[in-house]
Amino acid sequence: MRRVYRAAPVPGACTARTVIDGAPAGFAIDGAHPARRPGKGPYDVILCFCADRARLARRWPALHPLTTSAGALWIAWPKRSSGMQTDLDENVVRDHALAHGRVDVKVCAIDDTWSGLKHVIRIADR
Repeated sequence: MRRVYRAAPVPGACTARTVIDGAPAGFAIDGAHPARRPGKGPYDVILCFCADRARLARRWPALHPLTTSAGALWIAWPKRSSGMQTDLDENVVRDHALAHGRVDVKVCAIDDTWSGLKHVIRIADR
């Protein structure tokens, strides 16, 4: 089972309402037990795995309204070094978010295969 390394506990991680959408088989986050399918929401954090633009375009309208006004929508895409075929990269994901009312505030390596970009609603729009 693939694990995401975390050196220290994330403050609030145990109390945040979270969901992981489309996670690859075996994906887990140590110490967290997020929902695997989105419900009614709202969620503090949503992590959506997108292997291509088609999935990003399909899942965004379903997930965007499910976060709290200050919530985060993380979009994960395959790294170039992963060997997975994809038409996504950081710029494509960022441009999609900007066109749909969110701004990116963080980027990270989720694991050896996936990168992630955190998006939030602009403060002026909350």
